Amino acid sequence: METSLQPSWDDLRVLLALHRHRSFLAAGRALGVSTSTAARRIEALERALGRQLVHRSSAGTSVEPDALELINLAEQLELGLQVVKRDEGDAAMTGTVRLSLSEGFVQPVTRVLSALRRTHPALHFEMISETRMADLARREADIGIRVAPSTSPVLIQRHVGRIQLGFYAARAYVERRLRDGRLKRDDMARHDFLGFDVTIEKTPQSQWLAAQGAKRFVFRSNSSVALQEAAEQGQGIALMGTQVTGSSTLVRLETDIELPSVPVYLAFHRELRNVKRVRLVLDALEAMIRAATT
Repeated sequence: METSLQPSWDDLRVLLALHRHRSFLAAGRALGVSTSTAARRIEALERALGRQLVHRSSAGTSVEPDALELINLAEQLELGLQVVKRDEGDAAMTGTVRLSLSEGFVQPVTRVLSALRRTHPALHFEMISETRMADLARREADIGIRVAPSTSPVLIQRHVGRIQLGFYAARAYVERRLRDGRLKRDDMARHDFLGFDVTIEKTPQSQWLAAQGAKRFVFRSNSSVALQEAAEQGQGIALMGTQVTGSSTLVRLETDIELPSVPVYLAFHRELRNVKRVRLVLDALEAMIRAATT
């Protein structure tokens, strides 16, 4: 009787690459192996489990729905291996620290990390700047900068400051639409605003703008960099952090509206509370944020 084969990590990582890239050719390229090798790995995995995992057609390949639990397993293994690699060498202040943050923090955080590498050149950094924040509980990143508290019991979070928000617009917009540079609540409905993409428009900032009467959103994006650029191009008014706005071409508008602020938290997994390189980065980031938000 034929002995059942056991699936290996090499097989699972090909399945994961195939799920992500949707062809054996692209999966092989992503992994640095030939198309035939990628195909053989999937065939070996299907033999080991006794069922078809991949649908093959002229339009490409796709993972069968009942194979998605294997995709989840492969992602967990991949993440675990990345964590092990990042954790190597901590005693000598070496290794990698992975950070997750929104675009608005990218420039100041990059400056802090660059300064740390000048004194600790064996440290490496990875930065994720994206709308979907990395899952810190699963160690997709080591440190996260967040503007909302986490409810996860495995995370530790430090409240390190508040970012005061303000209205900003290009001088050209002010000259055209706001001669005195003052934005009144009664005029909110007639002005052009810049806001987040509809997929993330339920942010506190977007909800606050709507509550103040803003209706004309002429430019939306999930990128804060794009919103700032649109403001500099005179497209409308943007609500941005007063401490992190580094543009010299934007004018901060006076207003009779009481402006909001948002909290800033540093979050990390409990397992990392005694990891030296993580504590070093946390302390440096906290000092920077507290100095910028006081």
